[in-house]
Amino acid sequence: MKRRDALMTLGAAAGTAASYKLVRAQAGRPHPLGAPVPFEWQKPARPVTAAVMGAGGRGRVYAAYAKAFPEELRIVGVAEPIPYRNAFLAEGHGIPPERRWPTWERAFDGPKFCDAIIVTTPDRLHYGPAMAALEKGYDLLLEKAIAPSWSQCRDILDRATARRAVVGVCHVLRYTPYFRMMRHIVASGRLGRVVSIQHLEPVEHIHMSHSFVRGNWRNSRESTPMLLSKCCHDLDILRWLADRPCTKVQSFGSLRLFRREMAPPGAPARCADGCPVEASCPFSAVEIYLRRKSWLGHKDTPGDDDASIREWLARTNYGRCVFRLDNDVVDNQVVNLEFGDITATLAMEGLTSYAGRRTRVMGTRGDLVGDEERLEVFDFHEKKRFLWTVAEHGRVDSGHGGGDNGLVRDWVQAVGRRDPALLATTLQESMDSHLIGFTSEKSRLEGGTLRAVDEKDLGEGSA
Repeated sequence: MKRRDALMTLGAAAGTAASYKLVRAQAGRPHPLGAPVPFEWQKPARPVTAAVMGAGGRGRVYAAYAKAFPEELRIVGVAEPIPYRNAFLAEGHGIPPERRWPTWERAFDGPKFCDAIIVTTPDRLHYGPAMAALEKGYDLLLEKAIAPSWSQCRDILDRATARRAVVGVCHVLRYTPYFRMMRHIVASGRLGRVVSIQHLEPVEHIHMSHSFVRGNWRNSRESTPMLLSKCCHDLDILRWLADRPCTKVQSFGSLRLFRREMAPPGAPARCADGCPVEASCPFSAVEIYLRRKSWLGHKDTPGDDDASIREWLARTNYGRCVFRLDNDVVDNQVVNLEFGDITATLAMEGLTSYAGRRTRVMGTRGDLVGDEERLEVFDFHEKKRFLWTVAEHGRVDSGHGGGDNGLVRDWVQAVGRRDPALLATTLQESMDSHLIGFTSEKSRLEGGTLRAVDEKDLGEGSA
């Protein structure tokens, strides 16, 4: 029996809401909870043209939309220092040699040559290409976090506003069927007035070790804190559900496991260098990357043969012992938030066996429980439980629960029609979640102080 089903059984035995009638949508009929109303999609007169700055995982994902829907988007330029990635994107999209560059700076040497720039460089390198693109008159698709400091985020907003640019921030969860339905339920008043929200982001322990211990987001000085690199998605969802600015925050968190003093006795710097516990270590690079051949998306050379992987592990942090790195981002963090008269909590947990965000919304008329696969709504007055599932009602055609394609689809429409209102979040609203993140991290570093969410309280270099 699944844990979810077991809990429902226990709830029914205790006479809780789980024992009330479960209402599902009937075949061929609208769901009793209703559905979000999308804007009217229009076939573009011509494809939007864009160049990709940074051909890593996210850049390739967004560019792939052009392969699936060439009548909507064409990729016509790429800047990427790793030759294999540069060639992969260029060859896949027929990009000519004169539109291929090793660094983003070169892309802006000449006149404007396309409609928009997709910025998917590492977090610390978002600011430069974003500002250069806006200065040249390009629209933007900007990977989160917007920038590593609040002052740089503000610069980007100010320049985008002055240039009247269409800027989409890659808060992909807003573009998923699941979170769109959750937002619809809350906004429809089905729960009454929202009183409180609980949100859990279980990162999953292997994902934690790959991205935030060995990977590009392991060190807050080289990238951004966990609340910006991972959980600005979650802060954005809380802001979206509350539908009002956050006024106060308090945060606690730490790095508990992935520390040098936690290394097993005799563990070498690299897993493949004779580690005495390699065969039993849950974070063994040999096991994760070589034996399972998993999590190879950040590999900077082609191929998944053993020799190629061994060379990669011997040369990069992905082959290092997770207890002997320069990582400093937290593996656990909680944030208490106040959105006016709505209270909320966010828990980021890196040490879980599972992934998939869990959300609970409590209102004056009912409550909602979700796990990224299904939403259950209980109505206090009707004494009914309503069920909505992604499998039955959601269209998932890409990563992040359909959010990757959903984002690019809406962004292309917004750019082509010169209407940023077609985006699920404006740059200004995305700034709200970043302001919450920077302020919460400041609270954590101060030992959990209660702080007002006010940009005037952030120092010039707050990161």
